[in-house]
Amino acid sequence: MHSVVSVDGFIADEKDDVGPLHDWYFNGDTPITEGSDQQYDHSGAGSGLKVSSASAEYVRPIWEAIGTIVMGRNLFDLVNGWEGQPPAGDHVVVVSHRPKPEGWHPEASYHFVDGVTAAIDKAQELAGERTVSVNAGEVGSQIFAAGLVDEVAMDVVPVVFGSGKRYFGSIDEQHLLEDPHVVIQGDRVLHLRFKVRR
Repeated sequence: MHSVVSVDGFIADEKDDVGPLHDWYFNGDTPITEGSDQQYDHSGAGSGLKVSSASAEYVRPIWEAIGTIVMGRNLFDLVNGWEGQPPAGDHVVVVSHRPKPEGWHPEASYHFVDGVTAAIDKAQELAGERTVSVNAGEVGSQIFAAGLVDEVAMDVVPVVFGSGKRYFGSIDEQHLLEDPHVVIQGDRVLHLRFKVRR
């Protein structure tokens, strides 16, 4: 499970605005994906994603290992499914009670599944030996609460939101994580990874 997150645990404000959370994706001079053939510019500014060398060394192997991303319908609608070209991985599973929009990028490997357990099953099938990456937020919290998350990854940005959309969604019970096994300081971001304690 992964997302960029504020120090106080929010992945967006109440209106789904990420504010300065993604600024670190553009404050360096090292591309995350070298020689990318993706036509969709995830920067939204025509500049591509360029981070500090420390962040690039951390993010690059993680993105390369991803086979499938699992996301909720809210994020899919907000970013229009990244126009069928996810930032990492070859496949996307969308947890939704509604089907894929009619005629939406038929060439893209996007699968709409009703329910988190079915979503993880489909994502693992598609990913094969590669990693399944679950976006944090409400759907991520349901997958986490179901015991289907092995690791929590956070890119912590030094900003306090005060309120908004929580990294762990509406989880209302305690879950223990192991001590962080990865702690990397980037430029305006701290990369943390925790194994989920079983």
